[in-house]
Amino acid sequence: MSEIIFDVREEEVDGGFTASALGYGIHTQAESMEELRVNVREAVDCYFDDGDKAPQVIRLHFVRDEVLAR
Repeated sequence: MSEIIFDVREEEVDGGFTASALGYGIHTQAESMEELRVNVREAVDCYFDDGDKAPQVIRLHFVRDEVLAR
């Protein structure tokens, strides 16, 4: 595998970030972007314990929901 993609969402109410891998049961959260990057790498390393099967690229895709009310 060459790449894995995480959807990243910023929590509006509590603050912080959550990240979920597309197609894999990998999820993590953090209070800051720096912490999230570290946590995502650690989660991927734990999930793919065989380094040969681990993705070479981890892509963070930022998802933003915006609600307009009248």
